Amino acid sequence: MTGQKADKVVTAAFLVIGDEILSGRTKDRNIGFTADYLTSIGIDLKEARIVPDDREEIAAAVNALRARYDYVFTSGGIGPTHDDITAECIAEAFGVPLLLDPRAVAILEAHYPPGQFTPARQRMARIPEGADLIENKVSKAPGFKIDNVYVMAGVPAIMQAMMDAIAPTLATGKKMLSRTVPADMPESRIAERLATIQDTHPQTLIGSYPQADNGKFTTQIVIRSRDEAILTAAAEDVARAVAELSG
Repeated sequence: MTGQKADKVVTAAFLVIGDEILSGRTKDRNIGFTADYLTSIGIDLKEARIVPDDREEIAAAVNALRARYDYVFTSGGIGPTHDDITAECIAEAFGVPLLLDPRAVAILEAHYPPGQFTPARQRMARIPEGADLIENKVSKAPGFKIDNVYVMAGVPAIMQAMMDAIAPTLATGKKMLSRTVPADMPESRIAERLATIQDTHPQTLIGSYPQADNGKFTTQIVIRSRDEAILTAAAEDVARAVAELSG
């Protein structure tokens, strides 16, 4: 990674772009992947949004998110069709022109057979002025980075390859650690004890997640902290409470 800052919390937002996601025609697989990926390298995903293929909506979301978080990652809308408008919206958000980028042109001309780099495919070489390219090892059409905004493809395999390409360049913070304590009881039975434990360990985040199987309710209790010792102490208190309430 570019620079792990042990005590700094690095934050990010993820913006999914596409009418097909909001209509239900395409099921998003990128938010969950990104949440897992960023957590594993020490970046906290704080917000995820889905917006339609609408110029004003995309530009407004990008500007709002990039002002609030260290990083913004987007997926979708950088393909060859008329409704792939993400690149022009990002250019508009930053107030820069959208250009046929010679670096992207060279990559795509080398990829396609002679005469096959059509006007539609040339749309994938349009990059906002001043942006850096993001390598695409899968289908070659690059994504791009401008300031703290990383623009990637919507196809999961391509988006994941792009994330691998940019990960070494990202500044990261101290990783969030977690422990899970199973409780063979409904969360209502342990809710009061969890509130007390949370107050006792303010440097942790404690969440309870109910589950039901054939009419039986159980709970998974997840404790998170950036400090191993604090995490262990809180998890032990939770496990003790579960044992006492199970007796």
